[in-house]
Amino acid sequence: MSDNPKHPLDSTASEESLERLSKVARIEGFSDEEAEEQQGLGDSESMNPVNPRVQRYLVAIEYIGTRFSGSQQQAKDRTVVGVLQEAFHKFIGQPVKIFCSSRTDAGVHALSNVCHVDVERISKRKPGEVLPPHEPGVVQRAVNHFLQRKDGDVMVIDVWCVPSNYHARYKAQERTYFYRLLSGSDPLSILEKDRCWHVPEELNLRSMQEACRVLVGSHDFSSFRAAGCQAKSPMRSLDELNITEVPSTPYFPSITERARSNQNNGDPLACSSQPKSETAGVTTNVGEVEGSTDGDSFGRRRRHRCYVVTTRSRGFLYHQVRLIVGALKCVGTGELTVSDVERILEAKTVSAAKPMAPASGLYLARVKYEFP
Repeated sequence: MSDNPKHPLDSTASEESLERLSKVARIEGFSDEEAEEQQGLGDSESMNPVNPRVQRYLVAIEYIGTRFSGSQQQAKDRTVVGVLQEAFHKFIGQPVKIFCSSRTDAGVHALSNVCHVDVERISKRKPGEVLPPHEPGVVQRAVNHFLQRKDGDVMVIDVWCVPSNYHARYKAQERTYFYRLLSGSDPLSILEKDRCWHVPEELNLRSMQEACRVLVGSHDFSSFRAAGCQAKSPMRSLDELNITEVPSTPYFPSITERARSNQNNGDPLACSSQPKSETAGVTTNVGEVEGSTDGDSFGRRRRHRCYVVTTRSRGFLYHQVRLIVGALKCVGTGELTVSDVERILEAKTVSAAKPMAPASGLYLARVKYEFP
């Protein structure tokens, strides 16, 4: 999302444009990973008459989930919505109410969650004087200013103007989640703390991919929804479920990779003060021979193998993704077979499932919309 002139509604928009933009088809009931099932529009604000002086903004945010007690506002605990509402209040000088597209549990991160907020721009110099709406870029920079002045664990990454009936939750067409697993016997780096699930055992990637094929598509996912799920139906369609191995992060090139890059690219700007030598067909810096035992490996951390599970659907059951990842991990370690996953799915009871994966490895990656 960006400042696209097709979408923002500025103060000069004609009544005809406003009417055309308001005729966006409403997407009916869905449920997301952390709280499910549309029950009407639910939020009473959606039923309020249109106030032409109020601009609705669609706001995309990223956040570090382990710093919050979930995304939804709570009376006493620190939440994503609570922090965001406070920043908006400081920006415009009056309280606002924010509605998220997807509710996330404590510990669950977001690369891009989306919410909407209604803002009436009132002059601070002349109380009561209503001014034209702020441009989306102004909103993004101003709210980030107040967010970063405090803990800096939430950031606005995009803002669009949308019609007054555009609901962040019910207009969402699909959601994508990532889950990160790091495999390896070495202790986890402190830079990865609360950012993944550390699995000491080796993982069989091929077996996990086969298990994904069992679960992708439309099924009764009763075995993969936690107690307390409010969804009326356990039927869900996973449009995508796969696992891939990716470079572990924070990612920095190894000696071999740096040498190979310099050798292949011939980059005159890639400088080194050390002479080159050929070792086992790879150009390396003298004293930095890959795999040597003469002390040059001292202080270097072994890399873990990093795997990412991708799930994409219009909506998810409560804890569905984490329960699926828990089963996939057991397939990877050999605790379960692919046939066991089929059996768990057919059992249609969560008591048949393996323990779910921890929240810290889960990332809400994207919420997809169609715009007028």
